[in-house]
Amino acid sequence: MTIRVIGLGGTYRPHSSTELALRIALDAAKSLGADIELFGAEALDLPMYRPPQAGAEHGVKAKHLVEAIRGAHGVIIGSPGYHGVISGLVKNSLDYLEELRDDTNPYLDGRAVGCIATGAGWQATTTTMNGLRTIVHALRGWPTPLGVGINTTEVTFAADGTCSSPAVTAQLRMVGEQVMYFAKRGLTAPTA
Repeated sequence: MTIRVIGLGGTYRPHSSTELALRIALDAAKSLGADIELFGAEALDLPMYRPPQAGAEHGVKAKHLVEAIRGAHGVIIGSPGYHGVISGLVKNSLDYLEELRDDTNPYLDGRAVGCIATGAGWQATTTTMNGLRTIVHALRGWPTPLGVGINTTEVTFAADGTCSSPAVTAQLRMVGEQVMYFAKRGLTAPTA
């Protein structure tokens, strides 16, 4: 069986540190045999989530995101710290997972979820990581033991995705590896 891992996050800035960090973690999962897909800023540029009972018709991009998560064994979420919390772009995308509420395994139930937080300082990075883990718990996901917080005043990424810190690169790879570890052991439960 092929393990499917979805990456979700980033910012509207091209080559954002958040999206480049996500790519490193996803590449680690891919090197262990995962089928990966990244939903970066362009894919997450969605209308504000409205529940179907409010008359919402979700577009093609939103439906693709929901179906990808539905069929995923693992997810890696990356968010910049905006004013001490996850970005609106990432939060709105996660709100679309409400469409999975009636699934056999609703929301992120049973799925391993890696968390990556970036910020220009440790305060925003830490509070964003706490927020990501809280959201993953609320969505019934299994946060991996390691979550990576990246202070972008100390660690940078080149346009080609290279990280200036070998230690941070190793941590990001470990997040992808941990998602795969738990997925392979049957702790995750895709609904598709």
